[in-house]
Amino acid sequence: MLETGMTAPDFTLPDEDGKETTLSSLRGQTVVLYFYPKDNTPGCTKEACSLRDNIEELGKLSAVVIGISPDKAQSHKSFIEKFSLPFHLLSDPEHSVMELYGAYGEKVLYGKKSIGVIRSTFIIDKDGVIRKIYRKINTATHGEDVRKALEELGL
Repeated sequence: MLETGMTAPDFTLPDEDGKETTLSSLRGQTVVLYFYPKDNTPGCTKEACSLRDNIEELGKLSAVVIGISPDKAQSHKSFIEKFSLPFHLLSDPEHSVMELYGAYGEKVLYGKKSIGVIRSTFIIDKDGVIRKIYRKINTATHGEDVRKALEELGL
């Protein structure tokens, strides 16, 4: 299980245009890496829009936002266009990166156990070190919560 202070595992995944994105290529920038279950669902839309609504402030803090879900590129492209999302969404249909980050596995939803994407966010500093991990997320305020954390961490 990943913890704060550890180096974020590197990965390469395709974005909404099929272009490969590698985490280590973003060194020098703070990365807000968030894992979410599915495009165009109520909670995921709230979370994405909350991050979108705070993107200007996050940018002032030199942070880039990257979302990862099992959805395919075309679904991501539609989701981005529909909600004017100003960040890239990566596809992980095999859940390999999600599993690496502990964002895929057993979870409990409405009292029922299932296997799936575990909504979570990692704040990774300019050197690739995990500085904060969110495992419990308020989707409506997540963008603001991340902004406050970046400020508190001095990133």
